[in-house]
Parts: sequence; C-alpha cells; structure tokens
Amino acid sequence: MNTLRKVLTWKRNNIIIVMILLPLIPLNFYGVYADRFYFFKPTNYIFPLLTLVHFLYLYVLRFKITEGELPDPKMRNLEYVVYGALLVYCFKIYDYAMVLHSISQFQGYIMPATSRPIATIGLSLHCLLPIVTLVSFWYRKHLVGNYNFENYNHNMNIWQ
Repeated sequence: MNTLRKVLTWKRNNIIIVMILLPLIPLNFYGVYADRFYFFKPTNYIFPLLTLVHFLYLYVLRFKITEGELPDPKMRNLEYVVYGALLVYCFKIYDYAMVLHSISQFQGYIMPATSRPIATIGLSLHCLLPIVTLVSFWYRKHLVGNYNFENYNHNMNIWQ
C-alpha cells in the first residue's frame, strides 16, 4: 500500500477521477446502437448530476486535506451520496458490458463502426472509476480522519 501511496498521491488520484468523469459525461448521452446523442431522455441526466456531487466531494476532500481540518457531518453526508453514486457507476458497468455483449448478436444489422470502440472506452472508464473513488475514500480516512462525532467537541482544540 505504501508503493500505491507514493505513486498515486491524493492529488494525482483526484486528477485521475476528474479525467475519468469529464469524458464520461458526454458518453452518457451517446447512444451506441444509433450513433447519436440523446439529450432529451431524462434518465441521461442522472449520471451528470451524480458527477457534480462527486466533483463537490473531491473539492471538499482537497480543502480538508490542505487546511488540515477535521471531517464534519456535511462531508460525511456528501460521502454517503458518493456511496450511492458508486452503485450507479456499478450499474453503468453492467449496462456497458451488456451493450458490448449484445453488439455481436446484431451482426446481420447495420451497426455503426464506432459502436464497439465507444462501448469499450465507456466500459473501461466506468470500471476504473469505482477503483479510484475507493482510493479517495481511503485517503479521506487516512489524511482527514474518521467520522467520530460522539467526542467531536472534546477532540477539538481551538488553541492549536
């Protein structure tokens, strides 16, 4: 784990998460089978809203680490929402895997040439996203601290 911590620092991890989330937002609107973007489907807006929460969590994590602050209930609640976002990310992994599996079943139909590469890129990015998100939770636990709010007032020393 020390090797991972030296190679993948918390700053690099946050940059990797941002570099993964930014291309996944437009990929979420892309229809692999039709080779079109669907902006009028309300379900396509769930993932971008969850990525906004993920970006906010990364900002709060960076702020807490750089300022040396203790975790607070707002950060905990935000992290719980990101846990829910992880479930959506895992569903998207399943969704892209099913798309890749079903592309071979449509050999007799006219399929866009971009179907398989786009689905492969989406699947690989969606597989990498939960891993680096879990690493960011690990960094939160080790660099910011645990969520111990029972003795929160006793642990806080404002004179230090």
